[in-house]
Amino acid sequence: MDIPIDLKHLQTLLTLRKTGSLTRAAVALQLTQSALSHQIKQLEDHYGVTLFVRKTSPVQFTQAGERLLKLAETVLNAMEEANRDLYQFASGKQGALRITLECHTCYGWLLPVMDEFRKKWSDVEIDILPGFQPDPVGLLLQNRADVAIVDDTEQTDMVSYMPLFKYEMVAILPNEHPLAQKPWLEAEDFRGESLITYAVPEDRIDLCRKVLKPAGIPVRRKTTELTMAIVQQVASQRGIAALPIWAVSEYLDKKYVTARSITRDKLMSEIWLASLTDNLDKDFVRDFIQFIRQRCMRLLPDIQMT
Repeated sequence: MDIPIDLKHLQTLLTLRKTGSLTRAAVALQLTQSALSHQIKQLEDHYGVTLFVRKTSPVQFTQAGERLLKLAETVLNAMEEANRDLYQFASGKQGALRITLECHTCYGWLLPVMDEFRKKWSDVEIDILPGFQPDPVGLLLQNRADVAIVDDTEQTDMVSYMPLFKYEMVAILPNEHPLAQKPWLEAEDFRGESLITYAVPEDRIDLCRKVLKPAGIPVRRKTTELTMAIVQQVASQRGIAALPIWAVSEYLDKKYVTARSITRDKLMSEIWLASLTDNLDKDFVRDFIQFIRQRCMRLLPDIQMT
């Protein structure tokens, strides 16, 4: 079957979406606007479809256009990955370890782990994908990441989860807060309090999912991106928070805020490493897991190996 789609069409459509207009897309691709229009018209005439609505700003794609955009993302991402791998092979690299994070508090211990890993595996390219990803498993399945540090598991046949460690999630309070006088907090103690959290869905927050929701306690949240910002807001009496004990130990040592266990039995959470099952056969991936466990056991207070 004759397939008229080629890479230039895919690149054109992605550029059109990014720039929002034919004029700007033509400039970005160093083409005349008529040449760009002709290129798109060839595809539309071949399939008998319209790819985008003319005279819209920004450009609005039709169902057919969205389908080609999805193809473009898949193909061009795969080509970019192959290009990177080929250059690595040529330079003698064994492979790559691209890490994505869903855990906001993991940077502090992950960077020293990466430094130790590089000393042993200098022929493996290791890097962290920028930002915190809402769907790290999706990045694994799209071959845009090799491993993901996550705080929950999601059942899928292609992805395996390796437990790294367990830790206590503690309530963080202003030093003068009345609840600081209690040996631990129960679900009812959070009623009416403002909960300061990371900007993640409520069902991703262990305190909400495991303690407050089962007890029927409504949640009133304020969100921010940084651990330091959460602690600062708590210290300023703008609310209370729940954070890993190891993420706030320095603030507790300086008596900036107060920590209390959540329930008599403590609220325990877990960190996992997710990867495509085939990746776990690689020696350097298995070694990376061991580096995390060994380093975190030395570095983080009160964690439990699993």
